[in-house]
Amino acid sequence: MTALDIPTVQAFLLVAELESFTRAAEVLGTTQAAVSMKLQRLEAALRKRLVERSPRAVRLTADGTAFLAPARALIEAHDRALSPERPATQQLSLGISDHASGPELVPLMERLNAVAPQLALSVTIGFSREILDAYDSGKLDAVIVRQEGSRRGGEKLTEDEFGWFAAPRFGWRRGEPLKLATLAPPCGVRAIALRALDKAGIAWSEAFVGGGVTAVAAAALAGLALAPLARRVAPPGLIDMGPALGLPRLGTSRVMLYSRVSDPARRTALRTVSATFRSAAG
Repeated sequence: MTALDIPTVQAFLLVAELESFTRAAEVLGTTQAAVSMKLQRLEAALRKRLVERSPRAVRLTADGTAFLAPARALIEAHDRALSPERPATQQLSLGISDHASGPELVPLMERLNAVAPQLALSVTIGFSREILDAYDSGKLDAVIVRQEGSRRGGEKLTEDEFGWFAAPRFGWRRGEPLKLATLAPPCGVRAIALRALDKAGIAWSEAFVGGGVTAVAAAALAGLALAPLARRVAPPGLIDMGPALGLPRLGTSRVMLYSRVSDPARRTALRTVSATFRSAAG
C-alpha cells in the first residue's frame, strides 16, 4: 500500500483552494517548481491525474474533486493526532480599507477558514487612514490599505486604477456642477477626486455621501451621481464615464499589506490572505 505524504497532500489542498501553483507556493514559503513536484508525486502515488494545468488557470479533474474530501479528512486527522486536545483558538485582527476590500473579501475568508479553521478572525472595514492609525496603536495585527504618503515597508498586493463610474443613463452638462457620490471625509479617494476636479476647474456637488463603498456604488447604480472608484471594486452595471465626459484622470494607487504577526500559524494565514488577494485581483 502506498503511503501518502502529509506536506504533499497539504500542497494539493492549497493548489485546489487558490487555483494556482504560484499562490500555493507563496503560502508554503517555497517555489512553484517545488509545489509542482509535490503534486506530481501525489498523482503518481494515487495513479490519478488530479489537476489540469494551463497557462492561465489550474482546475481540478474529476478525480481531483473526488480526492478533496478524503484529503481534508486526512489533514484534520493528522492535526488532531499531533494535538489531541482541542487547540486554543488563535485570534487574527485584520483591518481592510473600504476602497481596497472589493470582491476579494469572500474568497479571502473562505480560504482562510480552509487553511486555518481554528483561527478566530476579526475584520474591521474603514478608511485607510483610520485603519492605519488602529494598526499603529496596536489594535490590529495586520491591515490591507491603499498606500498612504511616504510610509515604507509592507507588501504590495495589487495596483488599482481609478475612474469616474456611473450608470449608463447618467448625464452631465458642462457648466453645471458635477454630481458626486463619495465616502465622507477623511476618505483619501474622495480627497484625490475633489482635488482633480478643482485643478481642472470643474464645479462639483456631493449629491450622495455614503458610509461605505457599497452604498456609494448603489447611489451610482441608481443614477443619482458619479462615483470615483477603483476599477476592481466597481460593480457590474457601472461604466467609467471619465473619458466620455472629459474628466481628469485619477491615476492609480497601490494596495498594501502591513503586518506585525510573527508566529508561524498566523504568518501562514497572512500568506494565504496575500495569495488570495493577488489571485482574485489578478
